[in-house]
Amino acid sequence: MLKRTLLTGLLAGTFLATTGLAGLAQEAFDGPTTGPKAAEGKTIVVLAGDMKNGGILGVTNGIEEAAAKIGWEVKVLDGAGSVQSRAAAVGQALALGPDGIVINGFDAAEQQAALEGVAAAGIPMVSWHSGPKIGCDAPGGIFANVSTDAMDVSAKAAEWALADAGGKPGVVIFTDSTYTIAILKAAKLKEIIEAGGGTVLQWVDTPIAETSARMGPLTTTLLQQHGAAWTHSLAINDLYFDFMGPSLAAAGIDGRGAPKAGSAGDGSEAAFQRIRTGQYQAVTVAEPLNLQGWQLVDELNRAIQGEACSGYITAPALVTEEGLANTSGNTFDPDNGYREAYAAIWGK
Repeated sequence: MLKRTLLTGLLAGTFLATTGLAGLAQEAFDGPTTGPKAAEGKTIVVLAGDMKNGGILGVTNGIEEAAAKIGWEVKVLDGAGSVQSRAAAVGQALALGPDGIVINGFDAAEQQAALEGVAAAGIPMVSWHSGPKIGCDAPGGIFANVSTDAMDVSAKAAEWALADAGGKPGVVIFTDSTYTIAILKAAKLKEIIEAGGGTVLQWVDTPIAETSARMGPLTTTLLQQHGAAWTHSLAINDLYFDFMGPSLAAAGIDGRGAPKAGSAGDGSEAAFQRIRTGQYQAVTVAEPLNLQGWQLVDELNRAIQGEACSGYITAPALVTEEGLANTSGNTFDPDNGYREAYAAIWGK
């Protein structure tokens, strides 16, 4: 668990050790303090975009933990990284007739027709990263789309690269045009890098679900094309860096050497471990995934009972090797009392 004094961040354009994980790990929970008591005996379905994705897995774990506290049953359906599998999962969820559905980690617009059936059936929906609009009343009949501010996440990653390279990074950006939010995040990365005096060497659009097969040979090709000009990699998700290390090592590049990798989300356990050990990832901009799982359960409890959305938006945190030096956990889980706060709202 990352404590308040173990974070690093950017201050006045310089990469410095500071207190607070980029100012995020509050001493006290800054989310809702009031809301409806727990609706009893509910069953919910989590539609996971791809359980191989560390962010989706972390949120799912948080949902299951919160559901156990509120007294609900959870069924998880894995979309396995494909449009077809996610469509089948939506249909299966509708057939189960749950009290609520969580769309976890895929663009709701992709499954618009299927989700219209869920809305028509009167089943409340909440989501994590389902589109560019965060907070209450997201498109597609979604009660609340839980996320950090994606543009803030991208800004933190891009500003790190600029600071780390003295204002002149040569950057390759990795994104996935399957997701609207991924394109918007990548565009923000590009905007800030170029505005700060850096160079975007290449914009790589490659499916996040196919990174295991694509990233190795792609990394080798990029090294051949750009050589030493490639100083930093920026990606819209940690998963891109799960599979780059072997190709970089084969090229004789040290784990802390260039190109240095920074992720604009989500703060997976694998990313934390790479950063901690200096193995081909320097930073990630982490979301409090477990907390967001609890928030999803709380928002769904509000939706089920016809109450208003809380409107709470969590903040991201820049995680570095320095910031992890005196910690043991591989997740960003703010020690701010959020579990106790939500339990109190639910009367649990």
